[in-house]
Amino acid sequence: MISVVSDSMLHPFFPQFFEGTFGKDDPKHVGYYIAAMCLTVMFAFPFWAYVARRIAELKLLAWTQLAAGLLCVYCFWTTSLVGFWIVSLSMIVFKGSYLLIYPYVMSLEQKDNHTSTVGLLSVIVHFGAIVGAVLGGLVVDSFNPRYIFLVMAAGDFIQIFVSIYLLRSSQYDTSYKAPEKEEGAGNLVPRGFILKLGIITLLLYGFAYMIRPFFSLYWEQISQYDSKLISGTIYAIPGFVALLALWLEKKQQVGNSTLNAIVPSLLLGIVGLMLQGSGVSLVVIAGRLIYGWAIYQALVKFDVLLFELSTPKSYATDYSKIHFFQNLGVLIASCSVGVLVDNFGLYMPFWTATCGFAITLILYLLAFKSETITSKKPSMSSK
Repeated sequence: MISVVSDSMLHPFFPQFFEGTFGKDDPKHVGYYIAAMCLTVMFAFPFWAYVARRIAELKLLAWTQLAAGLLCVYCFWTTSLVGFWIVSLSMIVFKGSYLLIYPYVMSLEQKDNHTSTVGLLSVIVHFGAIVGAVLGGLVVDSFNPRYIFLVMAAGDFIQIFVSIYLLRSSQYDTSYKAPEKEEGAGNLVPRGFILKLGIITLLLYGFAYMIRPFFSLYWEQISQYDSKLISGTIYAIPGFVALLALWLEKKQQVGNSTLNAIVPSLLLGIVGLMLQGSGVSLVVIAGRLIYGWAIYQALVKFDVLLFELSTPKSYATDYSKIHFFQNLGVLIASCSVGVLVDNFGLYMPFWTATCGFAITLILYLLAFKSETITSKKPSMSSK
């Protein structure tokens, strides 16, 4: 959660950051920078997943987050745009290692608990995004946006102490991994399934990310409020909805509902995106609520599919493969969204994402037409 909070603070305010710090107000520049970040993570995370086979995750994190924190401090001080690009992307390389926590936590759980664990981790990410967006808005309203990097550095240093505490504490067995079943070991992740899941989530993540970079500017344009705090709060609405969704599932009110299935979730996502593109502030808020529910359910279901077919020993490498596809989608979206906004305005990302979700839904139905969509595990016949 600390990682997500610190890394989410700047995401709604990249346009304001580059304009206020470096005098760069070109929307395409924002898109290119976010694309560069995605490209960096795409290659950094598989590298750290490979390293984690030889070095325990928490030991590795203690060192990588130290490097990330020091580079964050440099990002705060630098006044060179080129220097910022070089140092900040180097920082992203080391920050990418904290993604190992996701498969590491999953390796501590039995497969029967994967759905609830994925849901919990998803909510932690959403909650971190809420706090990050609101805290980022406070910093941007009160100080120069560059001060966000000092808060990010503080988050990295806190992670170091947490990792060291867990490693040295006798209360926790940090070497524990959930036992693997012998039968079928090594054959539970067909390449065909990973490829199909990767392509589908590439589209899903790409089009979902398309509405993020300029949402705060879009909201300030269509509403009467110009407060960055309010913009950050509206931006974080899907995170609040994710918290509600997890609470309802814990209460078992919607745990087996068809609303949790991928197809209905994608359909709801289409509706939510259309409402957000309406340009009417109250309708946009309603769209954020619907979209928040839909995207939470869809992402959780896709992650559960991956971890059900993988094994604890392979979680990090398998997740890194899917994560590569997901970041490739975000990379493509980042390269495109600046051009879309520059040429067609702040409304276009919502309508492009609407069409993209429809394409994702069609491809999902074609790829898994022989599956029982609401079953716990897909059959192996169509892989």
